[in-house]
Amino acid sequence: MKSGTATEVLEFTLRPQVESRAMQIPGRSAFEFLLAGTAVAAILSSSLCAATAERNEVLVPVMALFDGMAKRDAEAIRKPLLTGGSMVLMRDGKPTQMTFEDFANRVGRPGTTHIEERIHYPLVRIDHDLAVVWAPFEFLVDGKVDHCGTDLFNLIRIDGKWLIASVADTGRKNCSRRE
Repeated sequence: MKSGTATEVLEFTLRPQVESRAMQIPGRSAFEFLLAGTAVAAILSSSLCAATAERNEVLVPVMALFDGMAKRDAEAIRKPLLTGGSMVLMRDGKPTQMTFEDFANRVGRPGTTHIEERIHYPLVRIDHDLAVVWAPFEFLVDGKVDHCGTDLFNLIRIDGKWLIASVADTGRKNCSRRE
């Protein structure tokens, strides 16, 4: 055997073993493996499509809330919210609590600034008629990040329609700019 680097020796030593094992797979086993893989992929694809559709349905009221906020439309803000629900906004380690009604009235007032809330990479968990959305967010005022944090939405499904039952979020000013 000629001398070489440790990598060359290792490649020379392992290559015949890997090649011989690959050649020992009978044609029938390879076909069965391919068939099983295709069946699993079809099942996962079907489940993924259903899960994605249900996930998107859960996000509809969240996006409707954000749209209402951007329009400063109190009625549009209330529409995706469960009557009697509440919010807890954590700022500097202190909670600020308010009803959905108070929130809609506060954010729904006419203003001169453009506001927008954006979530990123929402994590959605669903169990029958209960869902949770956890997502990092940025709150923009006139196109610039004012604060950021994490949103937590608890949702319930009533008569096939998802509604936000409660909201909690963290908010901080030291936000790194997303590109």
